[in-house]
Amino acid sequence: MEKQLIVTEEITIHASLEKVWEVLTLPKYVAQWDELPEDYPSEPMTEGSKVVWDLPNGEQSITTIIKAEKERELIIDLHGTGWKFKPEPGEVAYRYLLEPAGNHTKLVIEIGDFSLLDQGKDYYDASVDFAKESSNVIKALAENESK
Repeated sequence: MEKQLIVTEEITIHASLEKVWEVLTLPKYVAQWDELPEDYPSEPMTEGSKVVWDLPNGEQSITTIIKAEKERELIIDLHGTGWKFKPEPGEVAYRYLLEPAGNHTKLVIEIGDFSLLDQGKDYYDASVDFAKESSNVIKALAENESK
């Protein structure tokens, strides 16, 4: 079996679980650390929330929240309509795990498993940068909003 391609990023945030959760689920914050369509609704993202991107080649990239355990775990399934392999929900996903750490919050981001996909290495490489950049923006937003 091929080695799993899962990006993992951990960061300590000097803010409450509640504030970090808001930054992960309120579109006004999400739009600052990830892309959202301009017409995306402003209500909090919950299980079943979807973002659909039309790609230049006519295919679509779709993210769907499949688990939203408040202030603990957020899982966003990733699916491409052009993928040859059709993963089960959650096999290729963004996972955001929140853990209390004293008066801080530890955020663990896992993205993948991209070994299931034909261009998995490309997705993996792009996600390494995304995980690092987005975790730093999430940290800054949560900490600045907590002051």
